[in-house]
Amino acid sequence: MGIEMRVPADAEQIIEKLNEHGFEAYVVGGCVRDSLLGKEPEDWDITTSAKPEEVKAIFSRTIDTGIQHGTVTVMLNRQGYEVTTYRVDGEYEDGRHPKSVDFTTSLLEDLKRRDFTINAMAYNGREGLVDAFGGMEDLENRVIRCVGSAVNRFTEDALRILRAVRFSAQLDFRIEDETYEAISLIAPNLEKVSRERIAS
Repeated sequence: MGIEMRVPADAEQIIEKLNEHGFEAYVVGGCVRDSLLGKEPEDWDITTSAKPEEVKAIFSRTIDTGIQHGTVTVMLNRQGYEVTTYRVDGEYEDGRHPKSVDFTTSLLEDLKRRDFTINAMAYNGREGLVDAFGGMEDLENRVIRCVGSAVNRFTEDALRILRAVRFSAQLDFRIEDETYEAISLIAPNLEKVSRERIAS
């Protein structure tokens, strides 16, 4: 049986409008995780195969939030929805940020670059839940696990170590063994994370 999620009407409308123009679109990340946990998401982020300029051409009110990373905020009924183009991150040079971002037409390529399996799920009403990395199983087993190689994920961005610990504490989830070992190994890289990011 497919999983059904209640997506706000405005977010549904944005997805449908993108679909009408020939693009894929899904709600993605934290809002999917929180919905599956029975929590009310704070934000509904949307990922799409449409490029930023294509998103801007479709919707009348948009804000260039992070255009270089493919993010446009679509304003609907005084509410902002971040719509981000599927992307592949380039090389990480400073242990925090990718040197470049390349847009892709593949949802799976976009999900593959995300931090944890529970944050790498996407959903829309037409296709249901897209869960290529076992996020639903990890939610059910209450586990924090990296997508792909844990060492690679934490080497790319040391802030993910703090995110792992925070999610574990907030959700009362166990950090999976490989992920835990990688945290111990890569923890010195936290020096590269600004104090402001650690405090937030």
